[in-house]
Amino acid sequence: MSTQRVSTFRHIVSESDVRASFRLIKQLRPHLSSEDEFWLRWQRQTGEGYILDGLFIDDVLVALAGYRIQENLVHGRFFYVEDLVTSEEQRSCGYGESMMSYLSELARSSGCGKLVLDTPLSNSLGHRFYFRCGLLATSLRFNIPVES
Repeated sequence: MSTQRVSTFRHIVSESDVRASFRLIKQLRPHLSSEDEFWLRWQRQTGEGYILDGLFIDDVLVALAGYRIQENLVHGRFFYVEDLVTSEEQRSCGYGESMMSYLSELARSSGCGKLVLDTPLSNSLGHRFYFRCGLLATSLRFNIPVES
């Protein structure tokens, strides 16, 4: 008799859930110094349309995605994925693909014409994953630090 695992996607909205997701977002964003910093940033960003969703397997968080619905002259209305991470211990289990399918469906149901994400040029394993998921590299993003 095999055990059926329960997978659930849900919005991360409570302070306790945001703080609990810090261990996973830290794998993607190691510059975040603490749960407190993450909580404060999440609060500011949600005020600007940021949404954080998690994939839970048997109530254990295994993947996170942070995204916004935006519009600009280049893409029209689009679904921008800012943060996407699967737990290091849970990679190659299909959870990343499940999250990408979930995000693509959210983009479609939100009336977006595209799903867009940025990834560093150095992220070759991520590039391979994105190509497998059907994403194409269509641009480069340039940036320069500015003094405040």
